[in-house]
Amino acid sequence: MKIAELTAFHVRIPLRKPIRHASHRRTDTDNLLVRCVLEDKTEGWGEGVPRDYVTGETIDSALALLRRSDLAAQREDCADFAGATTFAERLRLADVAGDDRGIQGNAARCAVELAVLDAYGRRFGAPLSDATRLLAPDLYQPRSKVQYSTAITSAKGFKLRLASWAMRLYGFRQLKVKVGITGQDDVERLRSIRKRVGAGMELRVDANEAWPAGEAVQRIQSLEPFGISSVEQPLPHAELAALAEVRRQVRTPLMLDESLCGMVDAERAVAFGACDLFNLRLSKCGGFIPTLRLAQFAKANGLACQLGCQIGETAVLTTAGRHFAASVSGLRFLEGSYDRHLVREALGTRDFTFGWGGWAPALPGPGLGVTIDLRALERVTVRKETLF
Repeated sequence: MKIAELTAFHVRIPLRKPIRHASHRRTDTDNLLVRCVLEDKTEGWGEGVPRDYVTGETIDSALALLRRSDLAAQREDCADFAGATTFAERLRLADVAGDDRGIQGNAARCAVELAVLDAYGRRFGAPLSDATRLLAPDLYQPRSKVQYSTAITSAKGFKLRLASWAMRLYGFRQLKVKVGITGQDDVERLRSIRKRVGAGMELRVDANEAWPAGEAVQRIQSLEPFGISSVEQPLPHAELAALAEVRRQVRTPLMLDESLCGMVDAERAVAFGACDLFNLRLSKCGGFIPTLRLAQFAKANGLACQLGCQIGETAVLTTAGRHFAASVSGLRFLEGSYDRHLVREALGTRDFTFGWGGWAPALPGPGLGVTIDLRALERVTVRKETLF
């Protein structure tokens, strides 16, 4: 069974509230959806979220890359889902000039790969999580449910206190706090949050590249009295040598996000001794299978992982992340499934938002297990392009 058609959609989705962190402020999201149709008319869907401040991609560059990548010539005849997973891993987009990290097509590749795996999963009755069992059996650990953590972004004052109380009352066990935002006092914010969420809530912070290398140690040490369990991306992504020095001077484990978008980044991080954890995000890392490979690399090098998400993911990436979370062992924190709390059009006919305490069930598939609401898709589509 071969692929018959690939179609790309540029969708623009309003967020329910503005999201602000040290790197960006956002009120809507421009996402890339891809529809894959097999020869027997079975459909699959994939999604990528291009972010220029993460992988150097925009929605325009992602679509342009798909247009000049000869995807039709890469088609293979897949007889089962195992064959489809090996085919999906071999998918390559055209090279991007000057991209020495190999990451500037990751969101586009993710959208294509997920669409292919969803279509073949539906055709052969296999859930996406079977890709973990087939390609990374050393990581495979199926679970019937998973628990997501939550986040506080730029809230301050009464809104910060209210958000802290709400997270505790909702039963979350883990909370990430965005820090390094201009005009905000991180120490006072952490003090206020810890006072209201209690000693039992696990706190971690994310600086989104906000701190200069000369200030990072002091800033981290000032937050350590509040019992933080990790600091995510304290320095700009290229400053691995400085990050390694910061790591040697603080007690708190360091996590890479913007500095960890592909295997080149992972190898450099290990060589520098720059971190203790990887933040894995499917779109940022190029798809489900490249993210599996990064998780394997982390395990082999004694590092832990978080499964993260992109702001503005729809139900397509939400379900892909759920399959990853429910099938991969050793994930220290889980982020995602914010759907109805964040986007005005989640694009699925079902609600996949996490429930009380961040709990959410594993998905049986086939494929992603999501059905696209075509009317909602039409409402948010900016443009549509047939790739072949």
